[in-house]
Amino acid sequence: MNRNPVIPFIIIMVFGVVLMFGLSFKGLGDSRDQAKDKGGTTTAKTETVAASNPEGIYKNTCIGCHGDQYQGVVGPSLKGVGGKLSKDQIKTIITKGKGGMPPNLVPEDKAEEMAEWVSKIK
Repeated sequence: MNRNPVIPFIIIMVFGVVLMFGLSFKGLGDSRDQAKDKGGTTTAKTETVAASNPEGIYKNTCIGCHGDQYQGVVGPSLKGVGGKLSKDQIKTIITKGKGGMPPNLVPEDKAEEMAEWVSKIK
């Protein structure tokens, strides 16, 4: 009765992989059903409301790099940037990017409003 001690681990691994794929495919099917039921209008409405003001835009696109309190994480801190840069310079950075910041994260029609808002962060 010389058993191989690796066999139970292989069985558990195979069971886990099969379970993972099975649940993934079930989740995909469920998400498609939910999308059909809702018609996708809720998501569009939420994005429109969030993209209508500078703070909403910040929460959707900027918070990952500039932090939840504008302290800077990957990107620089936005606190006091209005004293260092003019609103036009801020708008240029918002629309065209600079350094590690990619361009066009803010809609063109909201760039002026966003630059005004960023310049007032203290």
